Amino acid sequence: MILSCENVSLSYDGATVAENINFRVEDGDYLCILGENGSGKTTLIKALLGLKKVAGGSIVFGDGVSPQKIGYLPQKQSFNTDFPACVTEIVRTGFLGSRGFRPYYSSRERERAKEIMESLGISAFAKRSFDELSGGQQKRVLLARALCSAEKLLILDEPTAALDPIVTEELYEITKKLNEEKKISVIMVSHDVAAATKFANRILHIKHEQLFFGSAEEYLKTELAKTYMGGHGRVG
Repeated sequence: MILSCENVSLSYDGATVAENINFRVEDGDYLCILGENGSGKTTLIKALLGLKKVAGGSIVFGDGVSPQKIGYLPQKQSFNTDFPACVTEIVRTGFLGSRGFRPYYSSRERERAKEIMESLGISAFAKRSFDELSGGQQKRVLLARALCSAEKLLILDEPTAALDPIVTEELYEITKKLNEEKKISVIMVSHDVAAATKFANRILHIKHEQLFFGSAEEYLKTELAKTYMGGHGRVG
């Protein structure tokens, strides 16, 4: 088991935003979280990352899993893109959460960052400034940074927002490859039902409470999926 949410309720500014959330993520799972804007998805992600306390229930992590060892790709960058840092320096910051008080990156961390950059095809612009890159290239850099933290779990919060269809499909393919070949469990927040059911094996749908949790195949048979896909699904 990677993690388990048991009767979790979440609040924001004193108001309940989601309740009765119950799901598990097993080793090798690819879970997609669906739901309208404001339904509690991002608040749930923050709770999984240890950035927000649950209002009720509990989040239980499996052996070797903790918020500090989760790779996280936010929807928006959490650093100043005007800061004169090259791609390699940005990728290596993914180790900061586990580095402790060591002033320098270890040789193992440097080699690991290099391997991740090579696997994502961004080694060619390792010395370039982040703000010189295209949107798709920037997303790969941020994904590489997240992978430096991800030992068993990678969380992505609407990673394809503002990306064109070609880059979006490419990012989905990359995360699926990481899931299948590197055995990294994935949790992705998305509005794209078609992509979610194509790439994920588990679906969690919430709207202030849990509406569905189960396999992608089971989800596609529900009226909930048909209704939601009518407004959010994309063909491809």
